[in-house]
Amino acid sequence: MLMDKPQWGYWCECWTEDLTSDEIRPALRASFDAYSAAQADRWIAVALRALSPALDTDASQEAWTWLYDGRVATRKALMRAEPCEVSVTQASTRIAWTIRPVFFLPLAHRQDGELPACAYDFKPHATHATD
Repeated sequence: MLMDKPQWGYWCECWTEDLTSDEIRPALRASFDAYSAAQADRWIAVALRALSPALDTDASQEAWTWLYDGRVATRKALMRAEPCEVSVTQASTRIAWTIRPVFFLPLAHRQDGELPACAYDFKPHATHATD
């Protein structure tokens, strides 16, 4: 979505965490920028519906409980600009979706005139071929 002025929205992330590890090391699996509470909780709902057939009985029940009962509460909290989290635990893995209210700032277009000097400070990482 192209913006010309700052806009309120929601930053959504999906994290996994190995519960058997002594060292807590969550891993970011996906992120999504949503522009409404409905769009944000729909992202989680789609993921849970897609995952539920592969989950064990307990995790599937957690997913469907949120889909039937928790989703409305999540949407209401988001509309009050409160951050939310939805999670399920499959075997030794915890999968968590987080949604935070954010203020999206417009980005500069490279073709729309002069960029600020800091734009030229970015140096892409060199990729090295491995044998």
